[in-house]
Amino acid sequence: MTGLTVRPMALADCDRVSEIRIRGWQHAYRGMMPQSYLDGLSVARDAEWRRSHFSPRATNGVVNLIAERDGEIVGWAAHGPYRDGEVRTEDAELYAIYVDTAHLGSGVGRILLERSVRQCRAQPRMFLWVLKENTRARHFYERAGFHADGAEEPFEVKGVDVPEVRYVKEPLG
Repeated sequence: MTGLTVRPMALADCDRVSEIRIRGWQHAYRGMMPQSYLDGLSVARDAEWRRSHFSPRATNGVVNLIAERDGEIVGWAAHGPYRDGEVRTEDAELYAIYVDTAHLGSGVGRILLERSVRQCRAQPRMFLWVLKENTRARHFYERAGFHADGAEEPFEVKGVDVPEVRYVKEPLG
């Protein structure tokens, strides 16, 4: 994939990351979540929240990665310690991965996922949560060596059940 670089996220990237994340939700979760909820998502609010919580030094262990092609941000991934409720464990977790919808299927997501896994190879496992109905994402993770481990979490959006399933990859190293 020519012209693609992966680098740590900077504060100046928050607006573009929020745009990719919100447009990603609106694209990927259409038909899985209430449309009124998806339509109400705001890039500006997300970017404001992201800027207020951004730390260039991963003091809480969160690592944000940016994929750029020819100077344009086309993807974002975040990973860090696995969150078991409020407890952080020795395992890793992929918190998020989103690719600009114009670049879906181009390998950007695969490269971001590979980089996150590689950066977490000292941990015994990497977990992630994905909407149960999101078959496209589930197939993506399965092709990358993740598998559903049987854990499910309830998730409700505007009175609609959209449960999540947990995936794991082990060993990472």
